[in-house]
This record gives sequence, C-alpha cells and structure tokens, in this order.
Amino acid sequence: MAAADGRRRLHLGVSLQGAGHHPAAWRVPGARPERLFTADHVVELVQTAERGTLDLVVLEDSFAPQPRHAHRVRGRLDALLTLARVAPRTTAIGLVPTVDVTHTEPFHVSKNVATLDLVSQGRAGWRIGLSTGAAEARLFGRKSAAPPAELVEEADDVAEVVARLWDSWDDDAVIRDRSTGRYVDREKLHYVDFEGRLFSVRGPSITPRPPQGQPVVVVDATTADETLTLAATRADVALVEATDVTTATAARDTIRRRADAAGRPADEITVLAVVDVLLDADPATARRERDRLDRLDGGTPPAPGTVDFVGTPEGLVGLAQEWFAGGAADGFLLRPARLPYDLDQVVDEVVPRLRDRGLFRRIYEGRTLRDHLGLARPASRYAAAGGTNGQERR
Repeated sequence: MAAADGRRRLHLGVSLQGAGHHPAAWRVPGARPERLFTADHVVELVQTAERGTLDLVVLEDSFAPQPRHAHRVRGRLDALLTLARVAPRTTAIGLVPTVDVTHTEPFHVSKNVATLDLVSQGRAGWRIGLSTGAAEARLFGRKSAAPPAELVEEADDVAEVVARLWDSWDDDAVIRDRSTGRYVDREKLHYVDFEGRLFSVRGPSITPRPPQGQPVVVVDATTADETLTLAATRADVALVEATDVTTATAARDTIRRRADAAGRPADEITVLAVVDVLLDADPATARRERDRLDRLDGGTPPAPGTVDFVGTPEGLVGLAQEWFAGGAADGFLLRPARLPYDLDQVVDEVVPRLRDRGLFRRIYEGRTLRDHLGLARPASRYAAAGGTNGQERR
C-alpha cells in the first residue's frame, strides 16, 4: 500500500506464541517461563512491537491439544480475551487474535471481535482458525472432525455471518435521546437472515457496529486451492507460507486474480509472507543458537512450508527487500523463535534498517488497523441499501 508521500511501503506484523515459536524457547536465559500465563507477558511484547510501529500482532491460539512432550510448554491463554486486556495498555498497533470458527458460534465470534474493536478504539482484526482434528471435536462433542474443504466452506459461511452482524447496526443507531428516553433507533437495526448448510442466524447483533465498521479479516492462504479462494473472497490480510520467491509470487498472484474474478479490488488484500526468524549479531552465532535449541527439543526439525531465517538483522532486511521489490509479498508476518530476544532484534535492528531504505513507516499515520493497511472504512450494507431490514438471503 502507498504511504502518505505516495511511496509503496511494506507492512510488518509479528506472531506471538508463548516464549517463542521454537518449542525450546522457554528454556533459554531471559525467557522467564513463570510469566507465560500472565497478561503482563503479552502486554510487554505487544508494547515492544508497537514501539517499532509494526502494523499488527497476531496472537496464536487453537483448541488442538499440545503434544505430550516432556520438554515443551503445555497450556494456552485465550487469544481474544488476552488481547482485550492488552488493548488499554497500547495505543496504535493492530490486535489480531486467532479465533476458532469450527467450534465457535458465529454470533459469538461477531460479538467478541466487535468488543475488541470497541475497547481498542478501532484496532481489532481476527484470524480465522480451523480445527481439523478429532481431538478438538471431542472437546465439544457436538460434531465430528470434517475434511479440510468442508471446514473452509464452513469458515466462509461464518465470515459472511460475522460481516452481516457487524453491519446489522447502522453507525448512528445509538441516539441516546434523554428527552424521549430512546437509547437506540430500532429502525436502524437489521435482521441478517442468513441460512446456510450448517446453521442459520437471524440477528441483529447485540453489540453496536464496530469503530472500523468491519474489523480486519486475516486468512491463512496455504497451497490448498480452497484456502486461496477463501483469502481472495474474505481476507483483508492473507498469510502466505512459501519457502521461495517463486512460490510466494505465484500464491499472491493467484489470490489477486481470484479476488478480481470475485469483483473485489485486488489491492484491498495485503499479502504477508510468513517468516520464522532467529537473529543474532553474526550468522555463525545465530546458527549455533538454533542448533542448541534444536538439541534441547530433541532434534526436532523445523516445520516445512515457511522461510526459516537464521542469521543477522541485515540479512533479514535483504530478504525482505528482495521479496517486496519482486512482488512476492506486500510485507511479512515474522514469527520470532525466542521471546523477547528476537522481537527486540526486529524492533531495534531490523526496523531501523528498513526505515533507512525508505521501506517502512517512522510513525503511525492513522489511528485504526484499517488505516495502517490503507483500507477505507466500509459502509454498512443495510444502510447503503436504503435502510432495508436485511431481508436478503444467500
């Protein structure tokens, strides 16, 4: 997206998970594992990311039971509830929890994300999370695990319902008329009347329209055909996992082409390449640290499919510039191996170098997450339709 001065600048986010994305990160000096299940741990990390003027943080979450591994952290905090605690302690950075849609009712998703947008004053997004395994299904006991294609189809329905519910209150529905005692203009609340294969939702929401109108939707665009389509039709931010420029470019081109075919402006979708990072002053030190972490975890190899960058801040900047200039991505979602160390390296070493090359912002130029991404605030579909009561059907 273009900055205020007309120059194209890359977008940068960071994914936070426990003590870091490497399973042995909790064992390194300075990790302080006793704080992993406290709000202050996450607050401090997000404040660091905000100091670097990053676009957003993504907080990982899942209903999947963690591996029964003697050397790994087990247990999770709820990402959305945690970021609601973070919101009052930050002022500008986008807050994106991972929200499971397979086992969470769409009405609850809509209400909860709208609440995060309200308490953060327009900085919320949500990352669509899918539960693919039988273990997650057994936690709820309501339905069996489904094939990935069916889960993506269901996620598409959830995203549609959530968007309709956010629009079900006009922006000026709350009138607070003390003289008449009318708090809400009921003519400005709308039924969404969604009927899908798995569920139906009438609406309206019980939460006013969020400050952004539509909080930002983040989709994992894997190599699977259906996730690329979901990103093209629903995402404001698409996360692409690729190990090389060619693969990343092809995925971004596919998303943009399918968005255009669906009637969406392709430049409304920000494509971020996912990069795992472990940073140190020189490549040899970084490599030794990575090898040490791997040994602590029993020699587990890194997950395939993403760039696994082990090296210096300068090297990471070079990679980012190459991919960005080549059209492989609009920016990057970095997954620090060790927290807070690798996040500190990103903010204190990587970001200044990107700024010096004219690739990244020096200050936040807007107030909301949509502002950071260069996205306009959308009008309500019901208000735009002349105040209809939402009697459309899918």
